[in-house]
Amino acid sequence: MNTTRVVVAGAGPVGLITALGLARAGVAVTVLERESAIVSSPRAMVYHSGVIGGLDRLGLLGDALRTGVKAGSLDFLAYRTGERISMNVDVLAGHEPYPYNLHLGQDKLAAIALEHLRRLPGTEVRFDTTVTGLAQDSEGVTLTVASGGESTELRAGWVVGADGAGSAVRRLLGLDFEGMTWPERFVATNVRFDYGAHGFADANMVLDPEYGAIIARIDHDGLWRCTFSEDSSLPLEDLRQRIDAYFAETLPGDRKYELVHYSPYKMHQRAATTFRAGRVVLAGDAAHVTNPSGGLGLTSGLFDSYVLSEALAAVALGQAEDDVLDLYADERRAAFLDQASPRAIGFKQLVFHCADPAQLEQALTGLRAAASDVAVQREQLKVSEPLATPSLLGRD
Repeated sequence: MNTTRVVVAGAGPVGLITALGLARAGVAVTVLERESAIVSSPRAMVYHSGVIGGLDRLGLLGDALRTGVKAGSLDFLAYRTGERISMNVDVLAGHEPYPYNLHLGQDKLAAIALEHLRRLPGTEVRFDTTVTGLAQDSEGVTLTVASGGESTELRAGWVVGADGAGSAVRRLLGLDFEGMTWPERFVATNVRFDYGAHGFADANMVLDPEYGAIIARIDHDGLWRCTFSEDSSLPLEDLRQRIDAYFAETLPGDRKYELVHYSPYKMHQRAATTFRAGRVVLAGDAAHVTNPSGGLGLTSGLFDSYVLSEALAAVALGQAEDDVLDLYADERRAAFLDQASPRAIGFKQLVFHCADPAQLEQALTGLRAAASDVAVQREQLKVSEPLATPSLLGRD
């Protein structure tokens, strides 16, 4: 058995970027993905300035910027009154190495990471492969995998479960996924409509209990993401008609648009009881899930990836003791529960549950103050910094 080989379950951006970090450190990596290709449904697409440095260190940033949008503006729009409060990420210039956000569909980021990963020696990516069994001992992990109607075993020193909210790895470990599910569903749509011509910023939070939405530019060819909320008890077979009704009410101008793609999904606030069980560690949505308001879900997953790939590479190569993975599990779980999840809940409440006029006015007062004071605005825009974990190596 190759005790330095790591198997990563999940070929989403967190799994592939973790694998890339491991491979660049000299670790042999196998990635397993149950789907036949990278999933393209609309999901996360906003990356805060704090995570961009990790993409740069891994050599992904150039391709990401060529494919995505370097976003510098954020607006809060009170739907009922039309008041617009604008912030500019450029205020981070001179205070942050990457004074902008990145807008890029997570499938596009995953595709970039996959391309880079395949260039490295000792790497393997298997699509159409499902993890069905897991057993571990003091020397390694044995996975049972199903592919092409056949079941085989795969042996490795370590396993990373980055296989999403429905993680097979987490279930096979018998770990609970503690938390709650929201009574609403989100509907993420990719549409061609010139929001920019109607005064919309690169990213926008439309505040309203009925028509609240998060709207962001995806590319420079007129594609935008608009995500709104609805009661999860509504039948999915009528969803397309409700999407049309939503845009008929909310779009400015002639309201002519092209619906390119849409995806309904449940929202959760959940975390696994632990992010490490022996020789298996969890990352991304397999470890924790949040509603996507504020773009903190994949942001948290990328911070998992950056610190985990460095620590696990050192362990697999015999350069660090494995108790560094306990630090990973404890600190990343705390970062999610204490920072990412409550902040995402706060954004969701602001955008979609602002029915109380007094509470809305209080929130708008704070946003106005931030927009008029560069120092306050700068601190508001450093939303991802508390979610990060410094390197776990070399600590006393």
